[in-house]
Amino acid sequence: MNKNKDNCKLWGGRFDNATSSLVEEFTQSLDYDRYLYLHDIAGSMAHARMLARQGVLTPEESREIVDGLKQVQKEIQDGEFSWRVVLEDVHMNIENRLTEIVGSVGQKLHTGRSRNDQVALDFRMFVVESLALWQKEIRNIIESLVIQAKTNQKTILPGYTHLQPAQPVSLAHHLLAYVQMFKRDFERASEAIKRTRVSPLGAAALAGTTYPLDPEMAAEEIGFENVFENSMDAVSDRDFALEALFVCSMIMVHLSRMCEEIIIWSNPAFGFIKLPEAYATGSSIMPQKKNPDVAELIRGKTGSVFGRLISLLTTMKALPLAYNRDMQEDKGPFIDAHRTVVNSLKVMSGMIREISFDAEAMGSALKKGYLNATEMADYLTSKGVPFRQAHNITGRAVAYAEKKGVGLEDLDFEELRGFSDKVSEDIFLILDYNQAVRRRKTQGGTGPESVAKQIEKAVVWLNETESR
Repeated sequence: MNKNKDNCKLWGGRFDNATSSLVEEFTQSLDYDRYLYLHDIAGSMAHARMLARQGVLTPEESREIVDGLKQVQKEIQDGEFSWRVVLEDVHMNIENRLTEIVGSVGQKLHTGRSRNDQVALDFRMFVVESLALWQKEIRNIIESLVIQAKTNQKTILPGYTHLQPAQPVSLAHHLLAYVQMFKRDFERASEAIKRTRVSPLGAAALAGTTYPLDPEMAAEEIGFENVFENSMDAVSDRDFALEALFVCSMIMVHLSRMCEEIIIWSNPAFGFIKLPEAYATGSSIMPQKKNPDVAELIRGKTGSVFGRLISLLTTMKALPLAYNRDMQEDKGPFIDAHRTVVNSLKVMSGMIREISFDAEAMGSALKKGYLNATEMADYLTSKGVPFRQAHNITGRAVAYAEKKGVGLEDLDFEELRGFSDKVSEDIFLILDYNQAVRRRKTQGGTGPESVAKQIEKAVVWLNETESR
């Protein structure tokens, strides 16, 4: 006698007793996979059409299923759909409601398909969509950086190594360094999309199916370019999610590095930037405070994104072929990371557009770190002094100026001449910070010609990628 009171379970025929309510709550994945409902419905429509073309379903049955799925989609979008934990996941919830709408023909939808290849397809579609959205937001942040770079080509500030003053650079050049970082993120996302757009539909549980399916047709229906080559790999592969999480992590690395500089530069000790009030907060006790909380939060959230990548790597590291229920833990980390990176990119893009830079404060900082010392060493080298000797001479000149509390450019000619008889009156032109920037004409350098070319290339790139 069948004692099963859990008849709504679509796999319930094997079982006599109901599932524990505690187990139902523990094993359900609706908290996250309901976000894949559009992808699940699109994949099911493609599967139904393919089954009809292959003669597994009649054209009328396929139309009924597709129409029923459209109704399910409308109910979800209108907030009229009732999600049931007892049905475990998005797939079972949709299929159960479909069968309520169209009757027993809805039970034919799963022919030749398993939840294993179904969820792999849904998740791949979601990841592709996410990567494309990241690319859109990356373009926005690059556009914001380019706008600021165009405005600040003549603004000079200290460039740093070891967070110590190093050499003068144009602010535009500094900002364009981040453009390069985010362009690499964009291209990494493009490569990840290519490897993700592989349809696993037709792999079934792990061994393929005896039904005469056409995986290529199903892939074409959903806009994927390739199909699986090995059914066991198709249902157990989550490389695409890991790769996307790595892309996500790299984006956050670059955002976090920029946030660190915004935090430092907004400190009055530097005073290089003025934070827009829309992207800063105050203190509950100190009236004067203008805190860079937005930048700090993006920097802080970077760790949580790294954690999502490590979480999924740890989940996958010891799984035998093929599908294992552990893999249900793939979507939560990815969806959390996706939300974080999208919001972080949006906030950063807006903040960059509204930040104002203090050219006067940057100019004052140039005098504090002897950033024209390299210019003097190169000058002496051009006069025939071996570079190591020129380096030593300049170092002694810096020590002398430091004791006097002045810059190299503030020493008089006789003082500079005292360090080397190769010094001529033209050294003062060499020690000018603006001239130091202008002389760097090599490709990729901070000189005006190079910076203008970088901006031009960035604009061309933005135009080329707009349609992509």
